[in-house]
Amino acid sequence: MFSLDALPRPSDKRLALKATPAAERQLRKRHPWLYDGGITSGADGGKPGDLAVIFDKKRAFLAIGLFDPDSPISVRVLHHGKPATIDSGWWRSTIADAYDRRRSLITSSGERATTGYRLVNGENDSLPGLIVDRYDHVLVVKLYSQAWFPHLRDVLPALVAEADAAGAPVDRVVLRLARTVQQQAQRRSDVAGLHDGLVLDAETFQPAALDEPVVFSENGLLFESYPIRGQKTGHFLDQRDNRQRVRERAHGARVLDVFSCTGGFSVYAAAGGARSVHSMDLAGEAIETAKRNMALNPATSTTHLQTTVGDAFEVMASMADRGERYDIVIVDPPSFARKQGDVPRALSAYRRLTKLALDLVESDGLLVQASCSSRIPSAEFFDTVLDAAADAGVEFDDVTETGHALDHPATFAEGYYLKALFARRR
Repeated sequence: MFSLDALPRPSDKRLALKATPAAERQLRKRHPWLYDGGITSGADGGKPGDLAVIFDKKRAFLAIGLFDPDSPISVRVLHHGKPATIDSGWWRSTIADAYDRRRSLITSSGERATTGYRLVNGENDSLPGLIVDRYDHVLVVKLYSQAWFPHLRDVLPALVAEADAAGAPVDRVVLRLARTVQQQAQRRSDVAGLHDGLVLDAETFQPAALDEPVVFSENGLLFESYPIRGQKTGHFLDQRDNRQRVRERAHGARVLDVFSCTGGFSVYAAAGGARSVHSMDLAGEAIETAKRNMALNPATSTTHLQTTVGDAFEVMASMADRGERYDIVIVDPPSFARKQGDVPRALSAYRRLTKLALDLVESDGLLVQASCSSRIPSAEFFDTVLDAAADAGVEFDDVTETGHALDHPATFAEGYYLKALFARRR
């Protein structure tokens, strides 16, 4: 049986680490990671979650963070610059700052009511390796490092308390663990009962039940979320603003949603008055969820919905051969570059997708193409799409490049992962 109070505590003694000159330079630029190869001394005996103070060669304070001896990222930095005391007050203050950045979403109502959004965006909110998403009455906390285990007794109550203070109380907290963290938890005897999908009562922090799906609103539209077993934390929240842009352009349009997943773009297009929406994804289960999301929203009832389960590259080529054309084509694939060695292949895939999509975009139609890979810089992605269009003899008008929404702030290079291009075919 899981108990928050039974989790291990970090050592009272802080680690004193010395960094290499190259690591020093990165930390002075406020980078949130110190890799294992960037430490010259002081790491011996450190346990996951211990606080590590990083000093420069003159013994001056550089940063403080959470130590993890089993990760290539040895320290996830909480604070740079001047010394700071990391205690319950620091956790509460840092979490309160994250809530304040989302104040407009938390207080949204009426036609723009939104009860699904990101509350903590990891490194970009000074809480590296910790993601917190809200779905109506549920907080989903995803851990990307076991260094967070000893600090959950401070962090979880602070998250719930700030939700109460913001006038948006929750009654459940779901813990999600990245695959490596889940494996580590299974091997450790001091975190008994901690597992991916653990549901806690938000008042007692004792194990509790949660009925899935959880229905939440986004810009007044309703969606299902599966916090216990869904991908990431249960829904892809980061495209909210881009989905709204599609909604505003969809009236009377024939829309193709490639890699539609659970139908985020499809629902928005239909709510915007699209004549028809064709949702395509490799996962049949995702398509079924997309259908249910459509049914949740009366505003989509006049739109004809067509669905296809299949490989996007193959299906798009077949559609082009049949002469199908659409007024809006949305291409939002999963990450093609999970490691640096994947980048050339990913860029080639984006180029292929652009050419396939343009074969389906009507004259004066709109191409919406996105990338969620942090390993591919925005400029390189946009250049790849535009070069592929030029090779296909297609010119664009009204090209708009978009990035992160306010609940997905980015403060360092690797944090900038989302980019999308809206381009009207001339």
